[in-house]
Amino acid sequence: MNIWMTTPELVEHVENSELVYMLDRMKAIQEREHNPMGIALQRFGPAVAIASRAMPWPQFNTVKGFGRAGAAQLDEVLKWYKEQGGSPQFEIVPSRTDGETLLALAKQGFYQTGFHASMAGSIAEKTDGKLEQHLTGIDVRRLSEHEVELYAELHALGSGLPISGKNHIADNNRMLFSREGWQFYAAEIDHIAVGVGVVHIHEHIASLTFAATLPEYRMRGVQAALIAARLRAAVQAGCSLIVGQAAYCSSSQRNMERAGMRLCYTRSTWSRLPSM
Repeated sequence: MNIWMTTPELVEHVENSELVYMLDRMKAIQEREHNPMGIALQRFGPAVAIASRAMPWPQFNTVKGFGRAGAAQLDEVLKWYKEQGGSPQFEIVPSRTDGETLLALAKQGFYQTGFHASMAGSIAEKTDGKLEQHLTGIDVRRLSEHEVELYAELHALGSGLPISGKNHIADNNRMLFSREGWQFYAAEIDHIAVGVGVVHIHEHIASLTFAATLPEYRMRGVQAALIAARLRAAVQAGCSLIVGQAAYCSSSQRNMERAGMRLCYTRSTWSRLPSM
């Protein structure tokens, strides 16, 4: 596959990789005793609806893979979310939708609220120089299962969440440490953990699923080092493609570009008008 040419096949691989890891993550949370986060999952043709009663944030109440057949199923999707006690956001990939679907969303009171960059890179085309980031003073190591609390703390502080939510983050990620395909990494400066990164490997695709750096250690190459470590993991696993998502034109997108990844597409986010 030529990563430097955007094709329908490549778009499908990139979109599906995000769907695969998100579904696996939500299933892992759902499998916790008594399903405390109230996770519900439902397929509507090629689309997958994700809902959480205890986590009202958009990323946990979203419809992925909503494409050309979406208009005919929209009423059914919205009815299902009403039964779950919430309202969804829709993630739209540009080449996999049409005007009819977007018009149907608009008629139901949805409007575009943002863009998100989906990045991709060919493992086969990586040079040794890009895989080996010579960043003085930054060490990256894989976290073990007993370090989930450390991960949770860095996740919270690095992404701007209150430290009071640390235990919830730990509980929702604990099972992933031993789940096939998931790897967690920490970056250290002077033996102090200052950032974390996660990769999910499935078949021939490695997905950069999350990364965060403590505010006081940003602009020092921490994320570049974490990307390089996960690239090496992808090579060792025999992957041919690495993908990632980031806010459009963000520092995260630029870090991926420096590692040799390129923009595959920008997906749009559609949310319901507050008054609807």
